[in-house]
Amino acid sequence: MRLISAALVSLALTTAAQAQTCGDSFSSFVDGLRQEAAQRGHSQQSINAFFGGVQQDPATLRADRAQGIFQRPFVDFSRRLISQNRIDAGRRNAERYRSVFDRVERDYGVSRGILLAFWAFETDFGAFQGDYNTVNSLVTLAHDCRRPDLFRPQVFAALRLFENGDLDPRTTTGAWAGEIGMVQMLPQDILDRGVDGDGDGRVDLQNSAADALLSGANLLRELGWDANQPWLIEVTMPANFNWAETGLDTTRRVSEWQRMGVQGRNGALPATRQQGSILLPQGRNGPAFMAYPNYSVLFEWNKSFVYVTTAAYFATRLEGAQVYNAGTPDTGLDGDQMRALQQRLVALGHDVGGVDGILGARTRAAVQAEQERLGMPADAWPTPELLRRL
Repeated sequence: MRLISAALVSLALTTAAQAQTCGDSFSSFVDGLRQEAAQRGHSQQSINAFFGGVQQDPATLRADRAQGIFQRPFVDFSRRLISQNRIDAGRRNAERYRSVFDRVERDYGVSRGILLAFWAFETDFGAFQGDYNTVNSLVTLAHDCRRPDLFRPQVFAALRLFENGDLDPRTTTGAWAGEIGMVQMLPQDILDRGVDGDGDGRVDLQNSAADALLSGANLLRELGWDANQPWLIEVTMPANFNWAETGLDTTRRVSEWQRMGVQGRNGALPATRQQGSILLPQGRNGPAFMAYPNYSVLFEWNKSFVYVTTAAYFATRLEGAQVYNAGTPDTGLDGDQMRALQQRLVALGHDVGGVDGILGARTRAAVQAEQERLGMPADAWPTPELLRRL
């Protein structure tokens, strides 16, 4: 009987979901969400209270499509985000919440620098957590056709938060993408990984630093964070290195990289038995890092290469690393040039993940492949020369 019931519920939910086609009338879409919520077992009272005032938010859609800051190269982007004020504030908060960070490192194995970095970049240590109505943003993005599969489940997670007394559909605000609180977590992550860090019986990521930091640590651990292991270390590279060996797709034991001449800028590289990759955010003439497996886990928090790399580096700064050696990177491409390059890469058969002017992981891999094919230094950094030759 339980199997039959589960099958009927699954069929009903599938039928409701099919009725909620992205891009259709917004009011019809919300009606479909209401029907599915009822089929999921939510009371009509909760459904009416949650969806009663929901509105489509054009500002959310504009924010989703206006992410030009991620087109900036690493050196420029990181210098914009990492100020002396943020470094000083990070160190003050590390001291103020020392006992919380001690617990984070003891119970979850997540470095305090990592959480401080995301706390800084996401909300300036809780000072500005976003002013988008959370429910409006989530329903708007679920209705939009870009990523409905990502955001539709978050609508029902937000409904559960509402029923738990942890979200007000009219007054709860956060980021344009529906994240809530000091470290900006989506509703499903709050439900699944939220931690009551201050012991008051609630998970309040907006007002409790302990709740936010421990929840963030729990999220990273469940995403695969390797306890008490490094994530990013600045390195120096030998001049005669085979640059085609660099990039996140190539991994070797750190000890093997050392035998190939890669050295830590500030001393011996840690965790020599771990796998690592050589990361050159702006090519062979710019900064160079050893990226450990924990670095890749951070992409589950944010998908932007330049954002994740900057956060990972900032975390090392907060823990005592010196300013990276920026080097003299080759001139890169502006947004229009990057889109032109991506169009040419697509024409050559590469999957760049969309022509968006952003140098993401797939575009980097395609650039590196074409550099190698053309006999150029294959460091995955696109230049006007590469664009010309393609």
